[in-house]
Amino acid sequence: MISVGLLLIRLFIGVAFIGHGAQKLFGWFGGYGPKGTGGWMESVGIKPGVAMAVLAGILELGGGLLFAAGLFTPVGAVMLILAMAGAMKVHLSNGFWATANGYEYPLTLLIVAAGVAFAGPGSISLDHLLF
Repeated sequence: MISVGLLLIRLFIGVAFIGHGAQKLFGWFGGYGPKGTGGWMESVGIKPGVAMAVLAGILELGGGLLFAAGLFTPVGAVMLILAMAGAMKVHLSNGFWATANGYEYPLTLLIVAAGVAFAGPGSISLDHLLF
């Protein structure tokens, strides 16, 4: 049953990150693409905005794919952790709570990714099948 729980966590979190990455990279799912996201990033002091938007999109999309599939799970988790560390930097000055635009939610996602990296992806994963 632990592997089923890990699968549910990996799939939900991984697919959500895939969507966020696609928003940044392609403008899908209501996203703004690299230029729009990059412009916002520059407005909050993250420069160069477009390059950082593409980097964040690659971390989220690629990390989300690996995480959901349970393939090279620690690598995927580190990609998600890096993306969320960047998001936390943006929200840090607002305090902890998400209701005040704080870093609560990115930290939660970072902890979930780290937890799965330490626990392993479970037996319902490509890592288990291949390695």
